Amino acid sequence: MDWFLLALVSAAALASADTATKAWLGDYSAAEISVVRFSVCGLMLAPLLIGMPSPWTLPAPFWGWLAAMVPLEIAAMLLYMAAIRDHPLSLTLPYMAFTPVFVLGIAFWLLGERPSPQGAVGVVLVVAGAWLLNVRHARLKDVQSWATPLTAIFWEPGSRMMLLVALIYAFTATMGKAVLDYLPPEWFGPFYFAVLGLLMPLIWALPMARRAAVGSDGSAPTLSIRKLFRRPRAVLTVAALNGVMAYAHFLAIARVEVAYMIAVKRTSLLFGILYGALVFGETGLRSHLAAGALMVAGVIVIVTS
Repeated sequence: MDWFLLALVSAAALASADTATKAWLGDYSAAEISVVRFSVCGLMLAPLLIGMPSPWTLPAPFWGWLAAMVPLEIAAMLLYMAAIRDHPLSLTLPYMAFTPVFVLGIAFWLLGERPSPQGAVGVVLVVAGAWLLNVRHARLKDVQSWATPLTAIFWEPGSRMMLLVALIYAFTATMGKAVLDYLPPEWFGPFYFAVLGLLMPLIWALPMARRAAVGSDGSAPTLSIRKLFRRPRAVLTVAALNGVMAYAHFLAIARVEVAYMIAVKRTSLLFGILYGALVFGETGLRSHLAAGALMVAGVIVIVTS
């Protein structure tokens, strides 16, 4: 089960990259963080492209999938970075467990895969985990308040943002599996991040993109290349962890069904909850771990259905 170990490595690297980003790059804008995690990461992965066939020999379907994935990936990363930078990890990362739930519907739509009744049970467990994560909003003696923890997803900006990220990643994960029919994973991962890395600075150089991404506080995202070099160790560490995550991700997803791999990778939320408590002193570790474990259990039920 080499795919399992690769997915676990990807999960641990992702949680570590998220924690390092929040701890060391908390004052960076979403634009600057995206450059670190795409552009710097892409440069670090570039040597792995040695021996890759010319991109111009790849068929049209490859470029079609890539054209669909890139804007979704960029949008998801910007939302992801803003969520973990500005909100508690315990109220953001667990919602990534919804990705395999979304994959069920998307895989049926794009690939014709049908969920089983057992998969539906898994969905219920994931939703129950989300309820437990926000259980503080419910009152035991008030039955009408029992649904409040689920609607709290829409009150917590970080949770809401991460739920949208989970949906986007369900699309990109499924598309990424399809792309591997045309380019082996050991080349596609570095190539994909090289493309994303080249695009990120160009996107943020466009005034139209900057105006469109004005934050809730009315401030436009800033991009200072000089600022990236003020903390070289932090920047290189975050980029390297993200590179390990990406490389292991595509190696794993090439070896097994999308939902299986994503389910294991979502154990990153448990690592994230632990990091949140140990590094940032976030409270409620016991209840958050219980909620995260319930969501992971739901994901396991889904992928074994």
